[in-house]
Amino acid sequence: MTTPRSIVCSSRVLAAVLATGTLLTTAACSSAEDGASAGSETASAAVERARATQTGSPTSTASSPTASSSASQLTETGAKNALITAADIEDNWTQVENPQAWKDSLLVGKVDVAAFVTGKSDAQDCQNLVDSLYDETLLGSTSGASALTGFQEDDARLLYQVASYDKAALDKSMTSLQSLPDTCDQFTLTGGDNGDRTVQVVAMSLPDVGDARQGMTVTVKGDSNGRPVTLTVDVAVVQVGANAITVTNGGTAGISHDTTTTAVKQGTQRLQEVLAGGTPQPTPSGIN
Repeated sequence: MTTPRSIVCSSRVLAAVLATGTLLTTAACSSAEDGASAGSETASAAVERARATQTGSPTSTASSPTASSSASQLTETGAKNALITAADIEDNWTQVENPQAWKDSLLVGKVDVAAFVTGKSDAQDCQNLVDSLYDETLLGSTSGASALTGFQEDDARLLYQVASYDKAALDKSMTSLQSLPDTCDQFTLTGGDNGDRTVQVVAMSLPDVGDARQGMTVTVKGDSNGRPVTLTVDVAVVQVGANAITVTNGGTAGISHDTTTTAVKQGTQRLQEVLAGGTPQPTPSGIN
């Protein structure tokens, strides 16, 4: 049951938000007994609590992903703090110093437009996919803070990025990504140093985290130095407000979908904690 002091505090928060349009925290209104929990509550959650008090409807004190995403703006320091670590994905992954240098020539080429029944627009979507996987611009240009890290385990590579984007552009990119498993389910890539390659794109299920998400597995079959080779890469994107995490994980020697899922879970949690004003603690080895 809500105490009279909580009702007064919640009413003040709601009145302040309606009057100024800004988000305020509830730390100043909390008592000594509930100061710890109220101080960590986001402003959006406080507004929901205040409205529930006015209407008598129940509400949860837990912050939703959307609420946490609007609590603060992602800074360069925050983006770096939101990056996952080798301990987050476990196994034998080791962090590398220069993941930006990773480029796979199997992704270089032109999509065979003639094979597309629906025309050039679908072919262009598939061209954009392979190009963006090659140069790591899956969501387009960033508009704010960004940070990137990479890990390697034998022949497998995992690239992880946290960045801020223009919200409208990010929404559009997420919508485009969701259509790719249907639009680009299978196509041919020509040219480059590897001849014709068959590319398949299959939707991949991701944990129910963030505001929006899209996962897919991209398989490229062709030849390298005269020998058959298959590149398999998981691609996972999670949107949190105007920010997103991007994971690409795979190689020519198989793939661990569990690692992709773990990176998504851990990474989203870290990003939401940063946006809520916190600093994620290092993940102890052996704990996910």
